[in-house]
Amino acid sequence: MTHTPRITTETKDGVTAITMDDGKVNVMSPAMLGDLHAAFREAEANRDTKVILLTSTAKVFSAGFDMAVFAAGADASLEMLVLGAELAERILKCSKPVVTACRGHAYPMGAFLMMCADVRLGADSDYRIGMNEVAIGLTLPAFAIEIARQRLTPAYFNRCLMTGEMLAPSEAALAGFIDKVVPADTLDAQARYTAHSLTQIDLKAHAGTKKKARDTAAKALRCAIESELTPDNLATSMGVN
Repeated sequence: MTHTPRITTETKDGVTAITMDDGKVNVMSPAMLGDLHAAFREAEANRDTKVILLTSTAKVFSAGFDMAVFAAGADASLEMLVLGAELAERILKCSKPVVTACRGHAYPMGAFLMMCADVRLGADSDYRIGMNEVAIGLTLPAFAIEIARQRLTPAYFNRCLMTGEMLAPSEAALAGFIDKVVPADTLDAQARYTAHSLTQIDLKAHAGTKKKARDTAAKALRCAIESELTPDNLATSMGVN
């Protein structure tokens, strides 16, 4: 088991559970993103890990990017955005199945990570999932648009991006943010069951199929990262000063 001030990882019966808990609302700060990168990197390299489960102990899955970092200026913002985009890319391309379990609010970066996973469960409770950038004065980054494009239905893709509307779990499942809504008191058990079930699939076949199926999305995501997330382009493309 590995602990940091923000995450815990534990491997059992072929499943590595990565649990976010920063004691607050799991903001995707550079520190949190760095911890998650390290946890996923270790899980991918661990021969005992067949499936990765990303969850949280807090009532909030993630409050999204750390707004205080955006306020700190372009350099800090760029570091955080690149870390976030490349974590999403890591999950999208992960050779091992990735399951997410959402028990509370998932604001943009949290929603982006879920949209890159293979199986996404959400608790049936009073919270919201979505991308609220336009509601708070930010232009969606191109990498986020490419993530949403490959997972949301066309109607919800346009509606959610253009309005910033946040959805309740049942509607988030219709939109494509998550796959299935389960009773809140069974979320942990069902997430573990789902992850353990996936340890029985052929991982080599999974990795090969994922690579083919997500090749277009992965290339679009990489292109978006390289073209937009640069010091010269950040301010003009996203409105981050």
